[in-house]
Amino acid sequence: MTAVDLKLKDIIAISGKPGLYKLVNATKMPFTAMDIRTGKKFPVFPKDKVSFLRDISMYAENGDTPLAVVLQNLHEAFGDTIPDESEITKSHESLRGFMGAALPEYDEERVHDSDIKKLAKWYILLRKAGMVLFVDEEA
Repeated sequence: MTAVDLKLKDIIAISGKPGLYKLVNATKMPFTAMDIRTGKKFPVFPKDKVSFLRDISMYAENGDTPLAVVLQNLHEAFGDTIPDESEITKSHESLRGFMGAALPEYDEERVHDSDIKKLAKWYILLRKAGMVLFVDEEA
């Protein structure tokens, strides 16, 4: 899959399943999703808890910031380098440093280490899938 195939508006997370998925068909039940790492397609049923990444935001001191903006900030901070997840998650300090690169004004009390770990995992997955534009230019 190339970055051209991926737009944040089509990317979902499914509760209980690791990774991220592209929603391929949302016109009839069950929906069809595709794992962005493997390309494997599978059905998504109404009982599955689906979250669109476009609808997620991070707590910041000046209000919530859309995940797309946070991901774009990370891409600007890291450029073409894809960070090593084990380096990001090795300590509380490294997690907070990563989050500071993503959103300097994040709410330190409301953004937990587990949130930052998920952000790092998602960012790395999307970058490895070739995604470089996270903020929709049309928006």
